[in-house]
Amino acid sequence: MEYQKRLPRSTPEEQGICSSGIIDFLKGVSEKKLGLHSFMLLRHGHVVAEGWWSPYAPEKPHMLFSLSKSFTSTAIGFAVQEALLSLEDKVVSFFPEEAPKDISENLAAMEVKHLLSMSTGHAEDTTGPMMQQKDGNWVQGFLACPVVYKPGTHFLYNTGATYMLSAILQKITGQTLLEYLTPRLFEPLGISGATWDSCPRGINTGGFGLKVKTEDIAAFGQFYLQKGLWNGRRLLSEDWIEKATGFQVSNGNGGESDWTQGYGYQFWRCRHNAYRGDGAFGQYCIVMPEQDAVVAITSGLGDMQAVLNLVWDCLLPAIKPGTLAADGYKQAE
Repeated sequence: MEYQKRLPRSTPEEQGICSSGIIDFLKGVSEKKLGLHSFMLLRHGHVVAEGWWSPYAPEKPHMLFSLSKSFTSTAIGFAVQEALLSLEDKVVSFFPEEAPKDISENLAAMEVKHLLSMSTGHAEDTTGPMMQQKDGNWVQGFLACPVVYKPGTHFLYNTGATYMLSAILQKITGQTLLEYLTPRLFEPLGISGATWDSCPRGINTGGFGLKVKTEDIAAFGQFYLQKGLWNGRRLLSEDWIEKATGFQVSNGNGGESDWTQGYGYQFWRCRHNAYRGDGAFGQYCIVMPEQDAVVAITSGLGDMQAVLNLVWDCLLPAIKPGTLAADGYKQAE
């Protein structure tokens, strides 16, 4: 099947990027043996560089791991926009049958926004206990986990929280995440062939399990960069985009790590005022609003910070205002 390119293509210099910076990035990837599977760079909505490492290819969907979380957050954004729920809704209110007999004060206080911002109040990731439920009732497993801290006061990366967002969405709409997102996001952006893993009870896993193509990741990033607009049509409110990608909770003291710059609604804040969705082994959707740029990457690597360092050290300085003179030698190199 022939691969259908959807985003417009251009040269780096036409969009104000020095080709030498892209080449330096790719050399760095090779020298550090970072194991990229694919790479796509966008500026002003145009793809200016793209590549796949065999056996990976443009037409092949790739497992997103936790980059799936940012898509789950987007579904909640649509549900809020459609007044199907609010950020202040209590989590236990959706699942009276699965809630424990004695509901703790902290569990009772947990709201949808706490699931989104990974500030549920848990001291440990709920994923293990949740998935070990013998009857496959992950919701019940999540609600049975001790909520040690007051929700909203303590960041803990918690994949179970994202699953609960999926479960809530399915409870109120009767549709899976994938079914709900298809007409609202996937079809407008031209994303086809997406699949999403499900729990034993048929609820999409939410925090992982989505498979899409690299260009789909790039389009998703461009959609966020455009603050919810696509082809001149507003799909999702700008207010939601700002909340989801903004600083909602502290996850460290900043510094040189891109995992300590703050966390939004299933998006990580980055250095250089950028933000990203990411997943294990190096799946990235990096959005740089100040540079009007998006980077989409799939990979199988151990050091996820190393790739981000190359983005900041090589690609970021290569992005200039305006257009640049053509550099045919560098583009062909």
